[in-house]
Amino acid sequence: MTILSLRKISHDFGGAPLLKEAGLVVNKGEKLCLLGRNGTGKSTLMKIIAGLIDPDSGVVETAPKIKISMLNQTFPAGIEKSVYEVIAEDQENLESYQIHRVISKLNLEADANFSNLSGGLKRRTLLAKALANDPDILLLDEPTNHLDIESIQWLESFLQNYPGTLILVTHDREFMQNVGTQFVEIDRGNLISWRGDYKGFLEHKEYLFNTEDRANESFDKKLVQEEVWIRQGIKARRTRNEGRVRALEKMRDEFKQRRARVGSVNFVKQTSQQSGKEIFVAKHVSFSYDDNVIINDFSSIVLRGDKIGILGPNGAGKSTLIQLLLKQLEPASGTVRHGTKLEVVYFDQHRQQLDEEKTIFDNVCEGSDYIMVGEKRIHIMSYLQDFLFSPQRVRTPVKALSGGERNRVLLAKLLMKSANVMILDEPTNDLDIETLELLEEQLTNYPGTLLLVSHDRSFINNIVTSTWVFEDNGKVQEYVGGYDDWLLQRKVTSAKSSTVLIKPKQDNINSKPDPIKIRLSYYEKRELDQLPKSIEKLEHDLLKTQAILADPDFYQQNPHLITKTNSELAEIQQKLEKSYARWEELEQKA
Repeated sequence: MTILSLRKISHDFGGAPLLKEAGLVVNKGEKLCLLGRNGTGKSTLMKIIAGLIDPDSGVVETAPKIKISMLNQTFPAGIEKSVYEVIAEDQENLESYQIHRVISKLNLEADANFSNLSGGLKRRTLLAKALANDPDILLLDEPTNHLDIESIQWLESFLQNYPGTLILVTHDREFMQNVGTQFVEIDRGNLISWRGDYKGFLEHKEYLFNTEDRANESFDKKLVQEEVWIRQGIKARRTRNEGRVRALEKMRDEFKQRRARVGSVNFVKQTSQQSGKEIFVAKHVSFSYDDNVIINDFSSIVLRGDKIGILGPNGAGKSTLIQLLLKQLEPASGTVRHGTKLEVVYFDQHRQQLDEEKTIFDNVCEGSDYIMVGEKRIHIMSYLQDFLFSPQRVRTPVKALSGGERNRVLLAKLLMKSANVMILDEPTNDLDIETLELLEEQLTNYPGTLLLVSHDRSFINNIVTSTWVFEDNGKVQEYVGGYDDWLLQRKVTSAKSSTVLIKPKQDNINSKPDPIKIRLSYYEKRELDQLPKSIEKLEHDLLKTQAILADPDFYQQNPHLITKTNSELAEIQQKLEKSYARWEELEQKA
């Protein structure tokens, strides 16, 4: 059943149209992910659907008596109200039981002060407000921004089971893959639509762009031929084919109207001297705020070329750990030593290195109209165009920019400096997917040392070679690999600690029969007893192989050996997954 229909929607703000006779059909119960580069009109389209603004032309149709709620990406500031009062605000038709019902459903505390909540609970409260009147269509604009992984996974699970129709803007690829059933991208005023999963959408979009490129190539070739023909003049042809002349004029006009796809950010690659082998050496470092233990007896050695992801809930102490390593904070106990020849750049998640009152130009140029990129001298205007800032836009104050634009300004400011150590604290917030993936590629190929704080699971998986994970009581545990690898290793640890549950009981004539002996066959019981040891060996093999692949020197060897080792890793991971599944199956049966 169609619940929402857009027909020939057009809208612009004086430049190239954001939407140009765009059409869209949304069915009841669909979970639609709206994609597109920053500034292409995603939030505008959401506001048109919500009825907050009218399109310049076109029709928005909904099924009768449809209720629409929208959750914005920004938190309201300075609210000193309870969770109950925030949800009830501006919703006069809501009954008290409706508010308490949604509070209970989202596991909130009605009396909690909104201003004291974490970012995740604030987002959950605003989601409760959007859900309180039982909307038929729920609009979510960047719902995962500034949430930690635990909060993202909670929201992901909630939306997977949400019975209503969902339209959301997000740049979290894993989130989209797990939640979305329809994908719509705004591309040069048009809407590219695909029903299926995110990976299928990417294949569909690549096919469309390849088809478009071939069509443009054929069109351009014919246009050149017609331009040659028209210039041959009367001597070459006694009479001109007027129909052909009109067709050429139409082709010229069509060529002028063609909108090229939005360009990509061009990250510069600065050269720097090689650091010493050891970057940071932390020994028994501890740190507390009052009686709150943030870091508890942390020891680690960061070596040249390491790419380390730092995971943990908001407020766990990830930024504090970075500041301790940089010696911006003194540990309560323990020591931090720096290696030699370090050139460090630090991307601060709060963007405190940017002056809000200054323009983009003044923030980046730092008093000079030219910068050195390697041995090349480049004008700052040309450099900023590589970060998708037009000459007119660079005179805009930073305080007037979107979150994604501010991130690009800070990246432009930092990446113009030579560095052999890069520390990035949540660099992906507000970046569109194309820019995010390009940054991901640059960091993967970065020859220096990287410390990366991020709640983007795909981003972490695709870049880092090891992870530091904040666990209970300020403990920071190191694991080989990315986010998924940490989950696998944590699962193995859980399996080993659970083996006590399947050990035979001591003989006791008064005890009840062992349920394993009743429900499992002799061979199944033997298999269950042996699985933890098998899993432990596979875990050991996995860590050993990952360590080999994490060594940069390994890739200087024979390509056949590299391919073989990667295949071995995939085979071990597949066996491990099957062992987990079988272990859980037998455990449940037992």
